[in-house]
Amino acid sequence: MAKAAMAPPAPGQLALTDVAARQLANATKTTAQLTTITPRWLTRMLHWTPVEAGIYRLNQVKDPGAVEVACPPRDESELPTTYVGYDERPREILLNSVATIVDIHTRVSDLYSSPYDQIAEQLRLTMETVKERQESELINNSDYGLLASAAKEQRIRPLNGAPTPDDFDELITKVWKEPAFFLTHPQGVAAFGRECTRRGVPPPTVSLFGSQFITWRGIPVVPSDKIPVEKGKTKVLLLRVGEQRQGVVGLYQPGLTGEQSPGMSVRFMGISRNAIASYLVSLYCSLAVLTPDALGVLDDVEIGKFHEYGHSYR
Repeated sequence: MAKAAMAPPAPGQLALTDVAARQLANATKTTAQLTTITPRWLTRMLHWTPVEAGIYRLNQVKDPGAVEVACPPRDESELPTTYVGYDERPREILLNSVATIVDIHTRVSDLYSSPYDQIAEQLRLTMETVKERQESELINNSDYGLLASAAKEQRIRPLNGAPTPDDFDELITKVWKEPAFFLTHPQGVAAFGRECTRRGVPPPTVSLFGSQFITWRGIPVVPSDKIPVEKGKTKVLLLRVGEQRQGVVGLYQPGLTGEQSPGMSVRFMGISRNAIASYLVSLYCSLAVLTPDALGVLDDVEIGKFHEYGHSYR
């Protein structure tokens, strides 16, 4: 039997090379990394409400100014009579789905699942992508998204293009009842920080979920890359959250088959005659703004304005 040819050592070589030695070494491997994964602060900071049968009925009081009360003098004055009317045709919000099917060949999952399970990794990365789309829909969906749900009277424009402390204060006047957080694109956060620095009022920071956020008037300014940026402009939102505060609430369907997290399920769909296993990944969610003053929007915010600060040094 012929022996395998071996490359002769290089001239002057005294010991085993690194390249040859690595053939007997085990590389430490990471899990698959996905650059599109973000912290998704919006989904963390919203209050989430479970719904039945995928329907959320938003009941509101009709003509609240017609409710009469009195503070009578200490005599036998007649008290007013009143009642609180309800909207007879309340809006019903249906849960929306974000879904996909993950296919993986059984040969791949059988042979190449050490040290990481191939099926688990495929599902993990797919679920992360589905959750990224969920946050985008919560902001941009034309039916229930935050930008589409903001009332006309709750929308303002910046005084001079860039987002200034004055603009943020004006936004607070629109959502002054227990505002929870501002939400804008990371470039919007940077633009606001520059305007604060220019005025000599650098915003303080607060620690949430182990990360630092700048604040204005004690309200965190939260970044999300799902806020659109168009022609050098973005938007700043201010939210009040929670049912008890008549704010913004996220909606999800509990108790799903194969539930992985609230509203998220994974179901095995079977193996085809081509030996490909399929898994259905679904997420059901929506969003409701309970009262118009729970959400305000600062539109057309310029993010490309820079300033010179003092002298430059080399």
